[in-house]
Amino acid sequence: MNIGQLIKCDVANGPGIRLSLFVSGCTNHCRGCFQPQTWDFAYGIPYDNNTQQEIINELKRPFYDGITILGGEPFEPANQEVLVTLIRRIRSELPGKTIWMYTGFIYDKDLIPGGRRYTAATDEILDNIDILVDGPYVEELRNITLKFRGSENQRILDMKKTRAAGKAAPVK
Repeated sequence: MNIGQLIKCDVANGPGIRLSLFVSGCTNHCRGCFQPQTWDFAYGIPYDNNTQQEIINELKRPFYDGITILGGEPFEPANQEVLVTLIRRIRSELPGKTIWMYTGFIYDKDLIPGGRRYTAATDEILDNIDILVDGPYVEELRNITLKFRGSENQRILDMKKTRAAGKAAPVK
């Protein structure tokens, strides 16, 4: 997996002060995407053990509320294989930090068993993140007044409630 960007002290991609990890690679290719350079799986720099340690060390700083993982597309199968290990470490070493993820896929269609982006890592990822912002960016539904999403079709899902209920539980 490659990463396109690591933004420290970000306040745009979730509540509070966050570390935002932009992964590379996306097959959705949404018209009007704000990061089309991240569609290329080779964009940016390789993610390795040093990168993972840098993320953990940065998140240990007390002013961070958590991490936001976006892209590109975190739920591309190759990205899930790598991200599940990062999420395990965060949950183990930094249990008080929140984890937000953005995806252009739809939770209850694409990320369920039999869905087009369901892998052996998907359930573990979904069980260990706090918030999932799902749905493709739709330029015709763009709304700059929305918090933490770009178009009206996108949902902000509370993953603890979603997983417990067995159906999407949008944040109210």
